[in-house]
Amino acid sequence: MTPQDIARKVGETMFPADVASKDTMGMALLACEPGRAVMQMEVKELHLNGHRICHGGFIFTLADSTFAFACNSYNRNAVAAGCSIEFLRPGKLGDVLTCVGVEQTLSGRHGIYDMKVTNQDGEVVAMFRGKSAQIQGTVFPE
Repeated sequence: MTPQDIARKVGETMFPADVASKDTMGMALLACEPGRAVMQMEVKELHLNGHRICHGGFIFTLADSTFAFACNSYNRNAVAAGCSIEFLRPGKLGDVLTCVGVEQTLSGRHGIYDMKVTNQDGEVVAMFRGKSAQIQGTVFPE
């Protein structure tokens, strides 16, 4: 299998089992490539906080889920070892948020990944950086 085939199969294996992202949050996995992933979510009524903007926790979860697909894309189980987010503008009802996650470095068992969350107008809503740690196992048997 090519690296692209492996990453695609990781996405095809993980996403159907990801009840939190798929069913609870209503996210879609648009791409899972080596060291990269793209996910999307429409801001719905259930995502709004008391200010009637998208709750930051939901934006964080979109970025965190994208991070998960990017850092697992080599079919080596990986988990978050740490992450941070900067919120730059609110997500509003009806916005379509797209998160693009890209590996910055992978050294041994640890990787650094940057996620950019944008709205349908290309405006940056948030930036997220995650550190991954590889653990034992694979997403699918090789």
